[in-house]
Amino acid sequence: MIGFYDYTVILTYLSPLSAVGGMALAMAGHPIWATMCLLFCGLCDMFDGKVARTKKNRTAEEKAFGIQIDSLSDMIAFGVLPAVIVLTLCRGCWYAYAIAPLYVLAGLIRLAYFNVTEEMRQKETEEARKSYSGVPITSAALVFPIFYCGTAVYCVCTAGEILPFKEMFIGSPFGIALCALTALTGLCFVLPFHIRKPRAKELWLFLAVGILIAAVLLLALFL
Repeated sequence: MIGFYDYTVILTYLSPLSAVGGMALAMAGHPIWATMCLLFCGLCDMFDGKVARTKKNRTAEEKAFGIQIDSLSDMIAFGVLPAVIVLTLCRGCWYAYAIAPLYVLAGLIRLAYFNVTEEMRQKETEEARKSYSGVPITSAALVFPIFYCGTAVYCVCTAGEILPFKEMFIGSPFGIALCALTALTGLCFVLPFHIRKPRAKELWLFLAVGILIAAVLLLALFL
């Protein structure tokens, strides 16, 4: 078969599988479970590069394949999945149908640009990347779950249950805020400012935040 199937790409392959499952859950009316899939995609992305770099004898073809497959996976997980969740939560809101496609397009442009610049960079040096141009699309793994977590907590505190969560975004301030967040996040993907690559300690902090968000969403779901 064409492609590569060793242990270095297992996490990369798991991410789009989880993302497609998340889309199905979102369309079936389970946005919280879809968000859990998004968090899992973020977990896979956090460690896939580290796993790949443990194989010291990777060929040039394997390295190039890794760059491409990682970006294609990210497009599904952090580009399409968040947009599908937004569309299902804000269904019937005309501005959501305009903003979500633009968000996906911004993510696509950002990843294509990253692929070009990363391939050129790796030809010039073997040093690890120290900064990004624009906000990485993988930031969606925390940006949207944090927003949904805050909404779920508000829902539980005010209504005492999570059942109204799916209806809270349609034509409401929450829906407007979610669409504004989606537009701003997409814009940050393509704005030409530099952002420092997170250090190891910061990545562990992101992991802790993700676990906390997952715990809160699960708790809210079963209340």
